[in-house]
Amino acid sequence: MSLIPTLPDHEHTDAREHIAARRSLWVSVALNLLLTVVQAVVGLFAGSQALVADAMHSLSDLLADFVAMLAGHHSRKEADDDHHYGHHRYETAASLILGVLLLAAGAGMLWTAASKFAGNTPMTSVHPIALVVAVITLLSKEALFRYMLAIAEKVRSSMLVANAWHARADAASSLVVALGIGGNLLGYPWLDPVAALLVGFMIGKTGWGFAWEALGDLMDRSADEDSVSGIRQLVLETPGVLGLHDLRTRRMGDMILVDVHLELDAELTVRQGHDIAVEARQRVMAAYPVLDVMTHVDPV
Repeated sequence: MSLIPTLPDHEHTDAREHIAARRSLWVSVALNLLLTVVQAVVGLFAGSQALVADAMHSLSDLLADFVAMLAGHHSRKEADDDHHYGHHRYETAASLILGVLLLAAGAGMLWTAASKFAGNTPMTSVHPIALVVAVITLLSKEALFRYMLAIAEKVRSSMLVANAWHARADAASSLVVALGIGGNLLGYPWLDPVAALLVGFMIGKTGWGFAWEALGDLMDRSADEDSVSGIRQLVLETPGVLGLHDLRTRRMGDMILVDVHLELDAELTVRQGHDIAVEARQRVMAAYPVLDVMTHVDPV
C-alpha cells in the first residue's frame, strides 16, 4: 500500500494543463528575446527599417508574454474575501493589456515609416543579411504559432489562444518584412519602409481586436449564442422543470456565470424544488465551462 498521497484525477489534469501553459509561455519568451536582439542588431547594421520595426514587434511580444504569465498565475487564485467569484478576470485584463501594447507598437511603426516617406530620412539599399534574418524569423514565428495554439486548445485558455494568434500575426508581418527587404535588394528601396508601414498597420489592427474583445468581457458581455442555447436546452431537459425564463449569462475570464428562473410545479415541496434546481445546476456545470449557476424557483 502506497503511503504517498494522491490527487484526484481532475486535480492531476489541472496541474498538467497549468504546467503545459507555463512551458509554452517560456518557450515564447525565449524565442522572442532571441529574435528581438538579433533583429535589432542586424536591422541597424543592414539599414533596414522594416527589420527594426519587426524587432520592436518581437519586443512587444516579449512584454506580452510576461503579462500573460502574470495573469495566468493570478487567475488561478481561489476566491477570497475581496473576490467572491475568484480571479478569473485577470486573464481578460491581460488580453486588454496585450491589445493596448500592440496598438501602441503599431502606431509607433506607422509614425516612423511615414517620417521616412516625408523625406526626414533618406531611403537606402539594405544589406542582404537582413533578408536571411527575416526569413528565419518568419519560420520561427510560424512554428511558435502552431505549438502555442495546440497548447491553448488543450488547456482551453482564451488568453493563450490570443497569444498564439499573436504569434501568427507576427509570422504574417515577418513575411511582409521579407518581401519588402527582397524588393529593396532588387532595386526598389521604397519597399522597405512600405513593409514597415504594413507591419505597423497589421499590428495595430490585431491589437484593436484583442482590446475590443477584452473590453466587452469586462463589461459583462454574455456567452456566445451556441452556449446560451445549449444551457437553455440542458435546463429544460432536467426532470421536473416545466419551463424557464430570464436566463442570463456573463463572461468571467474563460468561465461563464449563469442566472436562471426555473418554473416548477407549485405543489412540490421545498425539498423537491431544491433537488430539481441542484440537478439543473449540475447538468449545466458538467457540460460547459460554467463557474456557477444561480437559480430562482417560480411555482406554476
